[in-house]
Order: sequence, then structure tokens, then C-alpha cells
Amino acid sequence: MSFETIVYTIKDRVARVMLNRPEVHNAFNDVMFRELIEVFKDIQDNKEVRSVVLTGAGKSYCAGADINWMRKVKDYTYEENYADTYKLSELLSLIYALPKPVIGRINGAAIGGGVGFVAICDIAIASKDALFGFSEVKLGLIPACISPYIIRKCSEGKVRELFLTGERISAERALAVGLVNRVVLPEALDSAVQELVNQLIDSGPNAMRVCKELLKEVSQMTLDEAKEYTTRVLAELRMSDETQEGMQAFLDKRKPKW
Repeated sequence: MSFETIVYTIKDRVARVMLNRPEVHNAFNDVMFRELIEVFKDIQDNKEVRSVVLTGAGKSYCAGADINWMRKVKDYTYEENYADTYKLSELLSLIYALPKPVIGRINGAAIGGGVGFVAICDIAIASKDALFGFSEVKLGLIPACISPYIIRKCSEGKVRELFLTGERISAERALAVGLVNRVVLPEALDSAVQELVNQLIDSGPNAMRVCKELLKEVSQMTLDEAKEYTTRVLAELRMSDETQEGMQAFLDKRKPKW
């Protein structure tokens, strides 16, 4: 599959999606939205893919909205703005709810909406040189579409200051607020991502899918609702072919066949 703004490959059961506009620090536009939606729908339906790595080409991860695209949308009507913005919301939701783990390989700066592409990753590993910032307020905007994912990952109390000031922060501070899971030296980024990929490949694919559903559903439930839901999910899972194989492999002291 050939694209204008991204590179998409599948190898060894891992899909790799690279934002590929290094000349503008991988800033996104409507073309990138369309291509990413197409790719992640393909990943969603591809039974051979077990995990995904999302990254950026060159020195940046994603610099947010492309300035040339912003020149165009500046004169949009409300209806045009709504339709255009909805594409971003649709894309973020698609990646966040993907039934397969998404690893963020944060190779450089993630600014504005680009931070949203960090937050929707299940696990984000950042280069020590990476920078992060919610620059929207400096343009009279707000981090609206990405806010549900930022707040879920970092909590409201930790991001209030960052949303309101637009301050640029280091990878170490991004780790402290919960935006990324690990920070490594630039030369160790690929090996750290590969190590994580290997761990995920060893996990049951259906178990990871149900685990992601669990995280989404339980966070919105009362304790009484969660008690019934979690009991039912685990009881059903124990009877599945994958779980039967996983438990038998454990008893036989061998690797499961998945």
C-alpha cells in the first residue's frame, strides 16, 4: 500500500506506521487523516497483525497541525470546521480503541495535536531528546479533540498547567506526568521498542483485545457494575480456545501456540 504522507509496513506480525512528512516535522493535514484512518482500519481487520508501532520520520514525532492546512481552515464556515475537526476525533478514537496494542516510538518533538498521537498509544517509549507541548493556547485554540485521551492518561490535575500555559516540557517531565511510559537514550530507542514488541507477541492476542475492552469499560462503571462485568468476562474467557491453550501450556511448561 502506497501513501502520500505515511509509510505502512507489516513484518513479523507487527505493523509499523510512520508519519512521513519530515520536511514539516510530520505535521498533519486532511490527507494524513484520511490515510491514517485507512491504515488503522486495515490493521483492525488484519488477523496477522499482533501489535503496532507508531512513529515519525526524521527528527520529529509530530508537530501538530500543518501551517498550510491551517491557512485553509482559517476561513472555513462552522459546518466546514465541524466536519474537518471530526476527522481528527474519528482517527484518535479509532487508534485508541484498536483491539491490538499500539506502541508509540516517540523519536522527537510532539507538539499540539501531535501529543494526542502520544496519548492514544497504549505504551509510549520516548527518546530523551523528545519535547512535548500543548501549543494551542498560543494560537487562541484549545487541545479539544485530544483532551479526553490526555486527561485519561495523565489526570486533569497534572495537565491543567500544561494546557493553560502551552509550556514545552522535557521527556523526563512527560514521564513524570504519565504521558509516556519510558524514556531512553536516542540510540537505545529501537532496541527498547523491539523488546516491548517481543513481550507483546508472547501474549495471547484475544487476551490483549479483551484487556483493552476491560480498561475502557471498567473506567466508566460503578463498583457494583464492574463486579458483574468482570466476573462475566473472566468466566467467558476461561472457556475460550486461546485461554485453554494458554493454561495448558503453563501446566505443560511450554510456550503456548499462538
